[in-house]
Amino acid sequence: MQVNHKRVDRLYAEAGLQIRRRKRKKVPVADRHPLARPLAANQVRSMDFVFDRTAEGRVIKSLTVVDDATHEAVAIVPERAMSGMHLTRVLDQLATTRGSGQITARSCSRAMLTWTHARGIQLFLIEPGKPNQNAYIESFNGRFRDECLNEHWFTSLRHAQVVIEARWREYNNERPKKGLGGLTPAAYAKSLVEKSGKLVSDSKSRCY
Repeated sequence: MQVNHKRVDRLYAEAGLQIRRRKRKKVPVADRHPLARPLAANQVRSMDFVFDRTAEGRVIKSLTVVDDATHEAVAIVPERAMSGMHLTRVLDQLATTRGSGQITARSCSRAMLTWTHARGIQLFLIEPGKPNQNAYIESFNGRFRDECLNEHWFTSLRHAQVVIEARWREYNNERPKKGLGGLTPAAYAKSLVEKSGKLVSDSKSRCY
């Protein structure tokens, strides 16, 4: 009999046992560099993909996009698969509603590269094996996995989309953060609308 690992985790929790968390690899001091954190919203966004599976074993690929200045989850889009063209359509929608800005990513498809060139958007690709260069999205994805994906056993893609959308709204609008002065990401974003977008060294600030 095959048992989904999330059911095992749930039984652990019900029994009062501690679920083992994966140890996060520490970045060597020599590889740590100050992050350029913008003071204005919608200037720099980081994006990545997080993978999970539904009950029958099929893959869910979630695009995650965060605003480096406000820590908002700009988008979480779970799909079975996402082509380069599909990705650029999502980014086009974000550009329409929130404006264009620099994008930091782990990798880039030909469609993505063509899209950024056509729209004059700066694309920064992190170096292989150096996730600390994309620390904002790495931190968000870790919490997204621990607090959402690992807490649910999705029976279908639609089930995952409903749960993840609720999590997305809660994260942005109902969860104040000490690093944002006790404001939620959405409230903090509003407070930055009138401020300039000069980049500052962010080596001592927390990501999430």
